[in-house]
Amino acid sequence: MGFARTCSVALVGVEGVVVEVQADLEPGVAAFTLVGLPDKSLTESKDRVRAAVLNSGGEWPQKKLTVGLSPASVPKGGSGFDLAIACAALGASERIDPRVLSDIVMIGELGLDGRVRPVRGVLPAVLAAADAGYEQVVVPECAAAEASLVPGVSVLGVRSLRQLIAVLTDEPVPDEDPDEQGRPDPLLAGLRMPGTGAATGIHSMGAAQHEHGHDLADVVGQHSARTAVEVAAAGGHHLFLEGPPGAGKTMLAERLPAILPRLSQGESLEVTAVHSVAGLLPPGKPMVDVAPYCAPHHSATMQALVGGGQGIARPGAVSLAHRGILFLDETPEFSSQALDALRQPLESGHVVIARSAGVVRFPARFLMVLAANPCPCGRFSQRDTLCECPPSAIRRYQARLSGPLLDRVDLRVEVDRVTRSELTERGARGESTETVADRVRAARERAAARLTGTPWRTNSEVPGRELRSQWYASVGAMDEAERSLERGVLTARGLDRVLRVAWTVADLVGHDRPRATDVALALQLRTGVPRGVPMAIGALS
Repeated sequence: MGFARTCSVALVGVEGVVVEVQADLEPGVAAFTLVGLPDKSLTESKDRVRAAVLNSGGEWPQKKLTVGLSPASVPKGGSGFDLAIACAALGASERIDPRVLSDIVMIGELGLDGRVRPVRGVLPAVLAAADAGYEQVVVPECAAAEASLVPGVSVLGVRSLRQLIAVLTDEPVPDEDPDEQGRPDPLLAGLRMPGTGAATGIHSMGAAQHEHGHDLADVVGQHSARTAVEVAAAGGHHLFLEGPPGAGKTMLAERLPAILPRLSQGESLEVTAVHSVAGLLPPGKPMVDVAPYCAPHHSATMQALVGGGQGIARPGAVSLAHRGILFLDETPEFSSQALDALRQPLESGHVVIARSAGVVRFPARFLMVLAANPCPCGRFSQRDTLCECPPSAIRRYQARLSGPLLDRVDLRVEVDRVTRSELTERGARGESTETVADRVRAARERAAARLTGTPWRTNSEVPGRELRSQWYASVGAMDEAERSLERGVLTARGLDRVLRVAWTVADLVGHDRPRATDVALALQLRTGVPRGVPMAIGALS
């Protein structure tokens, strides 16, 4: 008889649960039994582990082997338990000293040849191990940099089971050729990085890809839209851009990530954990330190947007855009079911998905940018008379965006077609991304100083109750907004959002409290009705 145990981690969403992997070897007919609520991919680890041990020069015990995963009540899936199962089995057969294994957490998939392959979710798994008090972790060599982001944990990266056995038995470590760099992971067929396809319609990238060749100065005209983009970045406010094709809606959205501040250490760990679970961490860059940018195609399903899938749910576009930008181009073309599913994460900042295999919670604190044409042909506007769509078709098209969804959008701006004079005017270039980013960073610092000691980071997160009781505007500044509430132009939620935006405008221009001009600009950006105030932030200073 022989017994050994080691540890691995089961992921439930972006949270990890340390699992004790126990191996018991008894006399009897040779058999391999795996218990502890494994899914199909984990059940198949029996064949992978046996082949890996034999091809690594080890002997497979010809006895009855039972491997238990504890706690048995937690659903377990994926191939990340292979390394722990193999070492527990070798410990039970006394190929490895069982006492060496008990305090080590092992994460990794085994190939049939014994090589250790990468798995999703290494960072949240190591975070869970550290929280549970474990100090030694074994991961695939290519994931060692990601695992090393967790302080206080000793990380060992291995290329093969043969190398790990040598380390654990104090034998000379054999050389192994590294895997081919950039080899695609077949597990990521549904969620891929740009340039490798997008089976789910999700396009995800970081702001670093926008730093070169994407300057706000390239956007001609569109003064109100540029101001709205700056306010959205400074306060984390959701934005709706409506205008004809070619007016510059996508250009503005693509330049928004570059004016956002870089993520803090805590935010980087949050974002990296989500992208690690999704398998979207770029090679050679284990830490995501810039705001992500996610632009799903309008054919994306509700599951692709909010998360889902078979078994344990996977993060969707709203979670991949956590602490960054979610851009929905051609928004009326999305299904109404998918758009309505966004309402809950817009309010709460997270997504809770219930499946038969378990309930998972993903973070989803993102800045949403909606872009839409004004009508099916795209030419309906106050300035343009070329639209031939019947009024009923325009109403049906615009009704695809529900009132409850738009009520959660702080800024609504009409993006008119660029005129010939604006295109040909010399010296008409607007402010550069660098200039606007400096103002946004200063505004965020003012808001952070004011919100110190609270659970909120940006003005868009502050509840209306707190705004009205502690951080109200200057005396008389909200009179026009309150009259709009009485006339039915604003809802109660809309009034709170006007106040939030007014605080952001005040932070941008350096006012201690929102003044009447700040509120007027916020109301104009909310309703689209001119208020006789300058649309440029610099003119309000």
